[in-house]
Amino acid sequence: MGQQGGLAGLMLPLAMFAAIFYFMIIRPQKKKQQQHDAMLAGISKGTEVITAGGFFGTVREVLDDSFIIELAEGVKVRILKSSISIKKTDGEKGSEPKKEKKKKKKRTRDDAASDVNGDSQQETAEDEAVVETEITADAPAEETEALETEITADAAENENNEEKA
Repeated sequence: MGQQGGLAGLMLPLAMFAAIFYFMIIRPQKKKQQQHDAMLAGISKGTEVITAGGFFGTVREVLDDSFIIELAEGVKVRILKSSISIKKTDGEKGSEPKKEKKKKKKRTRDDAASDVNGDSQQETAEDEAVVETEITADAPAEETEALETEITADAAENENNEEKA
């Protein structure tokens, strides 16, 4: 009897692990696969799609296991049905990148102290234009780094000028 209790004690955690595995991994994957299959079934000639490789194209012909897609004028490719990631609808604007703008202003302790002392008239519009920049999501990393370096250099130059005065 001692061994049967040990066997039942091992089966309970194993069954719990299998249930968790099913509900957390297998079931969501099946649901996602069914949605993808339904999307593929709804694709017909003339539908705009995006492939897994990121190509935008229009379906020109539907075959058993693949599609003939026109990527550009006169450029046709054959891809597997499983390679379709997204079926574009009329309302989607997938070809236009979204821009996120953030204003970035760098303030130093000297700026705060000059505001308290009433020395804020010394700042010129040119200094504010350098300190305040707009960074977009499309901006290359080198351009962003160059702007940040320029801001830091100008701030250091302003501090040196204030110390001399």
